[in-house]
Amino acid sequence: MADNLTFDFERLESRPLHEFTEKAYLDYSMYVILDRALPHIADGLKPVQRRIVYAMSELGLKAAAKYKKSARTVGDVIGKFHPHGDSACYEAMVLMAQEFSYRYPLIDGQGNFGSMDDPKSFAAMRYTESKLRPYADLLLAELGQGTVDWAPNFDGTLTEPRLLPARLPNVLLNGATGIAVGMATDIPPHNLREVADACVALLDAPGTTLRELCDCVRGPDFPTAAEIITPRREIVSMYETGSGSVRMRARWETEEGNVVITALPYQTSGSRVLEQIAEQMQAKKLPMLEDVRDESDHEDPTRLVLVPRSSRVDLDEMMSHLFATTDLERSYRANLNMIGTDGRPQVKNLRTILKEWIEYRLETVKRRLEHRLGKVEAEIHVFEGLLIAYLHLDEVIAIIRREDEPKPVLMKRFRLSDVQAEAILELKLRKLAKLEEMKIQADLKALKKERGELVQLLGSRQRMKTLVKREIQADAEAYGDARRSPLVEREEAKQIDVAELVPTEPITVVLSEKGWIRAAKGHEIDPESLGYRAGDGFRQAGRGRSNQLAVFLDSTGRSYSIPAHSLPSARGLGEPISSRVTPPDGATFEGVMIGAPESLFLLGTDAGYGFLAKLEDLYAKNRNGKVVLSVPKDARVLAPAEARDPGQECVAAVSSIGRLLVTPAQQLPRLARGKGLKIIQIPGAKLRTREEFVTGMVMLGPEDTLVMVSGKRTLSLKPRDLDPYRGERGRRGCMLPRGFRQVSRLNVERAPAPEPAA
Repeated sequence: MADNLTFDFERLESRPLHEFTEKAYLDYSMYVILDRALPHIADGLKPVQRRIVYAMSELGLKAAAKYKKSARTVGDVIGKFHPHGDSACYEAMVLMAQEFSYRYPLIDGQGNFGSMDDPKSFAAMRYTESKLRPYADLLLAELGQGTVDWAPNFDGTLTEPRLLPARLPNVLLNGATGIAVGMATDIPPHNLREVADACVALLDAPGTTLRELCDCVRGPDFPTAAEIITPRREIVSMYETGSGSVRMRARWETEEGNVVITALPYQTSGSRVLEQIAEQMQAKKLPMLEDVRDESDHEDPTRLVLVPRSSRVDLDEMMSHLFATTDLERSYRANLNMIGTDGRPQVKNLRTILKEWIEYRLETVKRRLEHRLGKVEAEIHVFEGLLIAYLHLDEVIAIIRREDEPKPVLMKRFRLSDVQAEAILELKLRKLAKLEEMKIQADLKALKKERGELVQLLGSRQRMKTLVKREIQADAEAYGDARRSPLVEREEAKQIDVAELVPTEPITVVLSEKGWIRAAKGHEIDPESLGYRAGDGFRQAGRGRSNQLAVFLDSTGRSYSIPAHSLPSARGLGEPISSRVTPPDGATFEGVMIGAPESLFLLGTDAGYGFLAKLEDLYAKNRNGKVVLSVPKDARVLAPAEARDPGQECVAAVSSIGRLLVTPAQQLPRLARGKGLKIIQIPGAKLRTREEFVTGMVMLGPEDTLVMVSGKRTLSLKPRDLDPYRGERGRRGCMLPRGFRQVSRLNVERAPAPEPAA
C-alpha cells in the first residue's frame, strides 16, 4: 500500500518565502486598489456600485418601473456578479439611495434608508424596496449600443460590462471615498451644470487653462446647503494639485431673538451637535446659552434652535465659538485619486480629469456611431434585397412555388446575399402590397441619409466634438440643478476663552486628606465644619475666584491645575482628584493653591528646604502634571502657603521636636522649579530616622499672630512674642515652651486690614 503512495516532487516549484509573500501582498494590494476601493474615471463607480446598477437594469428596475424588494437586487448582484458579503453589498446600495450622502442619487429607495443623524440606521433589505432613478440613465442609456467592453463574470456563465458608458463625468458629480492599500481617495461631489460647462469649455477650446476651468467649477457642491467657507485660492490650489481640504460651516438665522440652524455640514449629525453643545453647557462653558432643542421635522429636515439667556448676548460671537468647538464647522479632505483610462491609479488635477473623461466620451460616442452605422448598413442591405424582390415579384413567387430549395436559386438568379434571400423568404403575404414597397423605399432613403450623416460624423473629430457638446448640454438641462452649497468667505471661527465666560465670584476650594475636592461659593465658609466621608478629613483650603485655576501639589512634588469653576459643589462630598488628573502610583495630595497668576506661594519639604514660586509657573497643561518641587531623600512635601507681601513677611518653620525659627521671606529665592534653600536646619541623620523633621511652614505678616496646635492645646505668639525665635535662614531655631514641643499644625491669625482714611 505504501509503495503506491508516491509523489513527484520535481514538479513542485520552490521559491524563497520572501519572494512569495511579496508577490502575494502586491497581488492583494492591486486587487484592492483596482477592484474594490477606487472609482474609475470613466463612470465614477467602484465595481460593486457598477454591478448593482447593471443588475438593477437587467431586472427591469428602471425609473418608470415598480419598486422591488432590495433583497431581490442584492441576491442577483452577489449571485451573478459580486461574490461577496450581502451586508456590504446592501450598504453600498443604500449609500447610492441616500439623498444626504449622494449629490445625485442613482437609486430610488422606498422604506427606511437611514437618516442624516444616523446614516447606518437603515432597515434590513427584506423590508425596503428600490429601483433606479432617472439620473441612472446617464450611465446605462448607451449600454447596448456597442459602447463598452464586456467580460465574463466570476464563474464564466454570464458577461458584465467592464465600465458603463457615462454621458457625464460622474466621478466628479457624486464623488467617492475609499481606502485601499497604501492609498486612499476622497473626491468631493460637484454641481452637474458647473461640470458640464467646464466640459463644454474644454471641447470648444482644448487649451483652456485650469484657472479658467475654475471659473466654471467654482468648488465642490455637497448634498447639504451648508456654506463652503474655504478661500478661493485654496480651492484653486486643490484643483491644481489634486489634494487639499474643504471647510463647511452650518447656516443659521435669527428668529425672535433665538438662533435657528437651518443647514448642517455634510455628514454631520444634528443630534451629535446638540450633544456637544449640551456638554459645554453642563461644563459651564456656555453661560450665555439657556436652552437648545431640536425642532426638525419632515418639512424642515434641519432646524436646531439655540435660546440665549438674554438679548444682550452677542450672537455672532457665540456662534463663532460654536463653530470652533463643535461639528457646526467641519473640514473635509480632498484627494482626487482615481483609476485612469490607462488602468492605473493616480492623483489627478481638475483639467486632467476632464480632458481624460472627454477622450473617453469621444471614444464611447465613436463606438456608438460605428455600432449604429453597422446596423444601418445591414438594414440597407436587407431593404435593397427586398426591393429586388418587389421588382421581380412574379418570378420570385414562381421560384418559391417551384423549387424545393428556393434560397440558393434566388441567390443565383438575382445575385442576392444569404441575408437578403432569407429576408425575402421570411416575407409575409400581407407585406407584398404596393404600399409596403413604397414604405421600404422611403425607409431606405432615410437610412441612406442617416448613413451619410454617420460617415460624416465619424470622419470629422470636430463634428464628433460638437455632437458630444450638444449631448452634454442637453443632459445638463435635463438633470442639472442649482448649486446647494453656497461659496462664502467668512472670518476664522474663534473659541471664547473659558475664563472670559465664567463669572468672577469668590470661591473656596477644599481638599480632603484622601484627595477629594470640592468648591464653595464665598470666602466666609469654614472648611473644617464641612462633612467628610468616614475616615477622611480636612487637609487644606484655598480662597480665590471662580475664573482662576486651582493648583494641587502631590507628595512627589508634581503640580496639577484644574479650572476652579469646574469643581463640584461643596454641598456634596466632592469627587476624587484622581478622576481629573493622573498622579504617579502611590502619590497623595498635600495642598491646594489658587489666586492670581502672579501671586507667590511658599513650597517646601520637611527636610527644611523651600522657595517662593509664582503660581502661573505651577500651571500644568496635561493630566500628568509637572515636576515643580525636588524632594530630598527621606523627606516629604509640606502644604504650600501663600505669600502676600514677601518683602515684609517672614517664614515660620517648626520642627517635630519643638524648634521654631522665624526668618525673613526675602532671603528665599524665587524659582519656577527646584529644591530651594535651607530655611531651618534639620540634621540628616535625624531626618533619615524621622526623629526630627519640619511639621509645617507658614508665611507671617508684620502684625500677624502665629497659632500652634499641640494636641488639644493652642499657643498664640504675637509679633513681639516671636522676637526670641527670629534668626537668619538656615539656623536651628529655638525651643518652644514645654507642652508645645509636639506641634501638629500651624495657623495664622491675620491682622485686621487698616480702616480706610475718611
